[in-house]
Amino acid sequence: MILVLKQGADERKVEQLKQELVDMGLKLHLSQGENTSLIGLIGDTTEVDEEWLGALDVIESVKRIKEPYKKANRNMHPQDTVIEAGGQKIGGGYFQVIAGPCSVETEEQMTEVAMDVKKSGAGLLRGGAFKPRTSPYSFQGLGNEGLKMLLEAGKATGLPVVTEIMSAEHLPLFEHVDIIQVGTRNMQNFELLKELGKIRKPILLKRGMANTLEELLMSAEYIMAGGNEQVILCERGIRTFETSMRNTLDISAIPMLKSKTHLPVIVDPSHAAGIRFMVEPLTMAAVAAGADGVMIEVHNNPEKALCDGKQSLTPEGFDALMKKVKKTAAFFGKTIE
Repeated sequence: MILVLKQGADERKVEQLKQELVDMGLKLHLSQGENTSLIGLIGDTTEVDEEWLGALDVIESVKRIKEPYKKANRNMHPQDTVIEAGGQKIGGGYFQVIAGPCSVETEEQMTEVAMDVKKSGAGLLRGGAFKPRTSPYSFQGLGNEGLKMLLEAGKATGLPVVTEIMSAEHLPLFEHVDIIQVGTRNMQNFELLKELGKIRKPILLKRGMANTLEELLMSAEYIMAGGNEQVILCERGIRTFETSMRNTLDISAIPMLKSKTHLPVIVDPSHAAGIRFMVEPLTMAAVAAGADGVMIEVHNNPEKALCDGKQSLTPEGFDALMKKVKKTAAFFGKTIE
């Protein structure tokens, strides 16, 4: 349930109302806009009398929310949320490009790619240290050593770092990571999501390859319900009957999510198709559809990459793509810092 306050409402009466609602066992989500102030009621509102609320002289209107996700709901927070990480902004008109290799392989490789993507205009650095793989025989990442290499590359270039977490047990290792990524296979790892709700660090939440948008938003709700409202949603392609590509990028998810939630929405075109030549057109489509950013895999020698070389751009290819992204993003009114 959402309460829209009247402009110039008596602050003393508003505080009194808020206390009454808390005493009823409800949690409050406050949203202060330029022209409108909202109080979102979270909890069992079935016994809350709408007529009583509507009759109060501080209330403009009362609206019930049908969707099960509350904190992530745009009705509760009409303005776009802007997430800040390492001095970079995502959402609310700020467009970000996250780039780097699928996995950290060596210190030299990681640093070289980091310098290349920064030179081309990437705002954040990605790299996998802990890798969830379908096959137990595939390269699983370098773990803590790889994470150290990634952080050193970030420090050398000044780029904020994005990397994936596999288990809540690894959280102490992620103290200096700027954005923690939750991969598609862990989107509904609810115990992990609960733990991430307890920290105060941005979380990049990838859509599960077979999950609906409501399920994605409910996973975001798990994190936000724990107190961490810094969530970035990522569309990375879903599994369909099509076999000519790795996954099918759900472009329609971008405007639909933007209508349902105030959270930033980015796209991972690399994992969507899993094919290098498709990364550019999917990236441009994502920008045009209203995404707040993209995450692109870049490797200095894709043919010898230990993971996902088939979909990784070369530094030269990434540089050419960035020139187009900057122009297109500017055309659609996005800011790339």
